[in-house]
Amino acid sequence: MPITEILEENCRKYGNDICLVEINPEIKETKPVSWKEYGLIESNPSNFYRREITWNVFNEKANRFANLLLSRGVKKGDKVGILLMNCLEWLPIYFGALKTGALAVPLNFRYAADEIEYCVNLAEVNILVFGPEFIGRVEEIVDIISKNRILLYVGDGCPAFAESYDKLTANCSSVSPDIKLTDDDYGAIYFSSGTTGFPKAILHKHRSLVHSCKVEQAHHGQTKDDIFLCIPPLYHTGAKMHWFGSFLVGAKSVLLKGTKPKAILEAASNEKCSIVWLLVPWAQDILDAIESGDVKLDDYDLDAWRLMHIGAQPVPPSLISRWKEVFPKHEYDTNYGLSESIGPGAVHLGVENIHKVGAIGKAGYGWETKIVDENGELVKQGDVGELCLKGPGVMDCYFNDPKSTAEVLKGEWLYTGDMAMEDEDGFIFLVDRKKDVVISGGENIYPVQIENFLRANPKIKDAAVIGVPDSRLGEATLAVIELKDGETSTEDEINSFCHKLPRYKRPVHIVFADIPRNPTGKIEKPKLRQIYCGESLVAAQNRG
Repeated sequence: MPITEILEENCRKYGNDICLVEINPEIKETKPVSWKEYGLIESNPSNFYRREITWNVFNEKANRFANLLLSRGVKKGDKVGILLMNCLEWLPIYFGALKTGALAVPLNFRYAADEIEYCVNLAEVNILVFGPEFIGRVEEIVDIISKNRILLYVGDGCPAFAESYDKLTANCSSVSPDIKLTDDDYGAIYFSSGTTGFPKAILHKHRSLVHSCKVEQAHHGQTKDDIFLCIPPLYHTGAKMHWFGSFLVGAKSVLLKGTKPKAILEAASNEKCSIVWLLVPWAQDILDAIESGDVKLDDYDLDAWRLMHIGAQPVPPSLISRWKEVFPKHEYDTNYGLSESIGPGAVHLGVENIHKVGAIGKAGYGWETKIVDENGELVKQGDVGELCLKGPGVMDCYFNDPKSTAEVLKGEWLYTGDMAMEDEDGFIFLVDRKKDVVISGGENIYPVQIENFLRANPKIKDAAVIGVPDSRLGEATLAVIELKDGETSTEDEINSFCHKLPRYKRPVHIVFADIPRNPTGKIEKPKLRQIYCGESLVAAQNRG
């Protein structure tokens, strides 16, 4: 069935139940109002803004947008770009596009103007929906992208070069359009994170989207009574596909526009959230804030919180050890996946396997895995090779890019580009990105192993390891170290700490600096290589 049928079913069963809540901690009250009228949280109306909608309203908004698109000539196979920050409008717009038979094309909110232009052209976007945060960037390229393309603006103060989504949809029918969809219809184009170059357009069918709903619910057992706190950006498969587990059972979810520890804990407390998905930096920040006294757990009611899970990047075992000391009752889980495999869950640890923290787990619900060498042959258990995935959530292709598609799709198998090994119990450990492996003096060095070791240092907040040119070894390892607030350290101190590592794994160069991460938490290693491989190491160390 197409994923839109799940929305229709939720309306039939739970139409008057709240499905989505939006909380924005940054909005301040500018005039006295009734907290109930504006959806403010009564206990703290001065610094929280809260909106909510029911399943019926969600579906009506999706239908209005779908009917607007149809009135503008949108047809099956057209593409609707979505350039919005997380908000209540985001998901109804997404499903409204799908109801027409069009493909939803979410765009990264960090894209610069030229990247927006590149992606809308690559995906052949027909309609671009954008919010107030993007007026300047869209205006830079409007003369180029507005040709044969409709621009719709969500919010107050619609710019002259766009049309108002709010005004136009208000006059559209709220009845679901009569468009027949099947599992084999295309549903969405997602963009790769671009950590290895320009983003690629990843094409998925409705079958993939529905499978991601089933995978998430099978792994985390969401029920109608669960409440999911969604913090990461909805343009990314990680956030949306974790939400899909709640969507499948008609459960309520909370969209939090903020990542500060106090905002996360207050939202979890006020909304009685039972499931919270965090990125590694946010979990670290929460623990640091608690340990420093900036946050006092007694100020919050977190009894409903049952599951904390992390994905999108390797998880340092030291972080989970710290977390369980502070939150001993929490179940912990991690998931692995790519946008090419419709996001999280292709590999899954499972809450019952916390003794295997550090592993990404075993093949997820409906998935198969294998680890192969450069010739595509299975490696021996314990050896490192490339992780491959097979299942209903594998992408159809990279849109308009047959060469790149052929590089990663070999038969039914998706070659992930991630290096992994399987232990004696069948658990898979992620070693590193294939392109991030450092070859030094003929030895393969996997940066993730060194990064996890460094993050166990109580002074270190984050660590990233890359290869830099070396006249003798070919490449040498450089560790970029971000210290916790208020901490100081020296190169000698880090070198001494690293004596526990085998000699060939010890970082040759050490730089103290902030570590750039993209919105999904991945370290931006191309940016680090540009910084540290494009200048002398002496200059880099002095600048760091």
